[in-house]
Amino acid sequence: MSTKLVRNITYLATFDDAAREIEDGALFIRDNVIEKVGTTATLAGETADEVIDLSGHIVMPGMVNIHHHMYQNLTRVMVQDDELLVWLKTLYPIWSNLDDDAIGTSARVAMAELIASGCTTSSDHLYILPNNCTLDATIDAAKDMGLRFHAARGAMSRGQSQGGLPPDNCVEKEEDILKDAERLISTYHDNSRHSMSRIILAPCSPFSVTPALMKDAAALARSHSGVHLHSHLAEDLFEEIYCHDVYKMRSVGFAESVGWLGPDVWFAHSIFMTSEEIDLFASTGTGVAHCPSANMRCGQGIAKIREMLDKGVNVGLGVDGSASNDTSNMFMEARLAMMLQRVAPNKYLSEAPGGRGGFGGTPSALSAREALTMATRGGATILGRDDVGYLAPGMSADFIAIKLRQLGLSGTQRDPLAALVMCGPFKVDHSFINGRAIIENGEFVSADIDSLLEKHEAVMERIYQQ
Repeated sequence: MSTKLVRNITYLATFDDAAREIEDGALFIRDNVIEKVGTTATLAGETADEVIDLSGHIVMPGMVNIHHHMYQNLTRVMVQDDELLVWLKTLYPIWSNLDDDAIGTSARVAMAELIASGCTTSSDHLYILPNNCTLDATIDAAKDMGLRFHAARGAMSRGQSQGGLPPDNCVEKEEDILKDAERLISTYHDNSRHSMSRIILAPCSPFSVTPALMKDAAALARSHSGVHLHSHLAEDLFEEIYCHDVYKMRSVGFAESVGWLGPDVWFAHSIFMTSEEIDLFASTGTGVAHCPSANMRCGQGIAKIREMLDKGVNVGLGVDGSASNDTSNMFMEARLAMMLQRVAPNKYLSEAPGGRGGFGGTPSALSAREALTMATRGGATILGRDDVGYLAPGMSADFIAIKLRQLGLSGTQRDPLAALVMCGPFKVDHSFINGRAIIENGEFVSADIDSLLEKHEAVMERIYQQ
């Protein structure tokens, strides 16, 4: 048993049920669990094996990323100005060259980026598995990097010859998908509190799998405690047209028809949703991964996040794939989530200059604290975690610290927490995951980032040459 006393925290934002924000805060940690939260004065009597002084820092819970495609950092800044359909058709042939080495290396790079930007728990939706690729490569990467990880066993089974979008050499047989999903659950899924590894079942999208696979995946997931379900939904107009033409219903109706609504389900994007469909998500507990950077990059539209939150839909943040974002920065996602809702059309401007009408936004649409709550507690709830997302006794010791005296944060003493969103994005100076220091003074404790980047470059060149 080892203990840590983190004290003299200039500003401690707990995100607990009381939303406490504590000046001169302190944390007492035993092994990987927080035992006490308070001021430095109230915890002054605690003795610990290690005392960490975080004066001059703001501390908050580590953020939770609930949608990513980590392998895509091998294909950044491609298809810069075309719609999603062209983007996918261009990249599928390159991704068909992936192997386990490429999957593992790209995952390590993505995880390093996430951790540096304040993420301590992440999912990854790996839906293309050519050349005998496996999720095991990403799970091994998470162990190496120290990231709390939810590996999503994605899948595409409906190729072009069967009326789907992906090329036939990028899809798998459905019996093989389900067999591998069962193997991953039995090998890696740990549903205990504070676990570092869980499995998600995640058929890719309505246009790349069959209804049968969606139903079978749901049945398999629900036969194991804590195995959740994830997919893309209502992401792009062509998906809505596809569902209308093939299934004779909207995409949300398709999800309902295959049993994919409930508190164990969340969808990425969810842009093309009516108010009635948002009501349905709220009443069933179905969650949403909001990915503002990717939605803007691909010109898809603005998700109705304000309406979702007001109606009680669980919403978290996702950085999405590094070929559609093209970065993995959680502070950036929180900032853009806030900004994008503020420009979402919601009021008619009848007296615009020059006598022209139009639609405008409102600066009160989403606050900085709401954006950070989605990035912490929102994502944790969607992943089914009751042990991460806020700082309180009994919670996992996952927290981040950012130095306040730096360019970009000068002049923000009146509200340093809001400044992390309004003045960012930032990188962390300290990151602790499961009680272990991953970043200290802005540097990774054990990961060799230079060597990792060199290997990543070699992998990228290799898959392009094939």
